[in-house]
Amino acid sequence: MTAWLRRRDATAKLLAAALLTAAVLSTVDPFVTAVAIGVELALLPLTGLSAAQLWRRGWPLLLSATVVLVFTVLLGARTGPVVGTVAGFEVHEPALGYALRLVAIGLPGFVMFATIDPTDLADSLIAHAKVPPRFAIGALAAFRLVPLLTDEYRLIRLARRARGIDAGWNPVAHLRLAASATFGLLVGAIRRGIRLATAMEARGFDRGQPRTSARETRFGWSDGSVVLAGATLAAALILLKFVHT
Repeated sequence: MTAWLRRRDATAKLLAAALLTAAVLSTVDPFVTAVAIGVELALLPLTGLSAAQLWRRGWPLLLSATVVLVFTVLLGARTGPVVGTVAGFEVHEPALGYALRLVAIGLPGFVMFATIDPTDLADSLIAHAKVPPRFAIGALAAFRLVPLLTDEYRLIRLARRARGIDAGWNPVAHLRLAASATFGLLVGAIRRGIRLATAMEARGFDRGQPRTSARETRFGWSDGSVVLAGATLAAALILLKFVHT
């Protein structure tokens, strides 16, 4: 929590990430999206995240971008300049742009949420974004319960393996068991959500009266600089799009 960006206000970081994401969504130019990714990675030291942590948490994003690139090359994006050839298939500029844009869109949100404590996020949304406490505290509870889903899924798999239910090397059986385990996980999550909603109503979250905050949050100049930096980067990417085209 000693990194500079980690100590900034959660609302400021969310707004900066939203501005940067909106700018990336406006183009599929691979050059512009590659520049956006480069800038986002250059700012990584400010977050306190190491490259190893980024890889452990962000590899699904790279996998999704690779899948998008493969399917786009095989099934679509036959127009536009050819930027390369892979295994005899021509990679057109839009195909590469779609894959890079997915990374450029997901990276700001991933980095921002990795530097935001859920409790700070709820307090900041209530204080600065004027979000209703019922929604903010509910979102906080959801964030806190996400790790439990991972643990429960692992326990379900271990319990089935202890009963002799194992897919072995059969990929179809793996998919079938994963689907059934996900369904059981969904049922458990719904039941936990109902209990949580009942507990929140019992504590007066549905009374519609003003609530006080136990923790005071301040929005200072350094927090404003995060929003300004996000707006500047977004404007620079939009300008770069027009200049490059």
